[in-house]
Amino acid sequence: MARELLNKIKTPCIGVCSTGIGDSVCRGCKRYAHEVIHWNAYTQQQKRIIDDRLNQFLAQVVETKLRVNDANLLKWHLDAQQIVYPANKSPYLWAYELLRAGASQIKDVELYGLYLDAQYRYTPLTDIRRAIDDEFHLLSQAHYDRYFKISENAILEPLI
Repeated sequence: MARELLNKIKTPCIGVCSTGIGDSVCRGCKRYAHEVIHWNAYTQQQKRIIDDRLNQFLAQVVETKLRVNDANLLKWHLDAQQIVYPANKSPYLWAYELLRAGASQIKDVELYGLYLDAQYRYTPLTDIRRAIDDEFHLLSQAHYDRYFKISENAILEPLI
């Protein structure tokens, strides 16, 4: 029981829910509408499956924009600046949290152990962060459309 409490999956909600206005995928947390609705009824294992999917999608998108060259240096900066990040998960998720917290203040990502892909080298970090968020949403929407979309007359039940 104590281990389950330590590994409790927190809601990915960031308070910018768009499922209430009819989106099938939330523009804030990228969960599917039925996952937002049923979140509190899910077991920790069900929540972990959703959390793992979201983390995998986000890391995949971040990795198309930059490379983590020095995870220890990135971690040091995150700790020093007291930026909350998922220490037990991919450093690409750490990089995203850095961009979320300080994209407008960071001048040189290499000082943080990161390296931008050539096509993004002269793109403002705020634009890169926005592009990551948009692509994360598109990837989540495509996954939803492929595996969860049903006819309008059917009743959607959680599949997990």
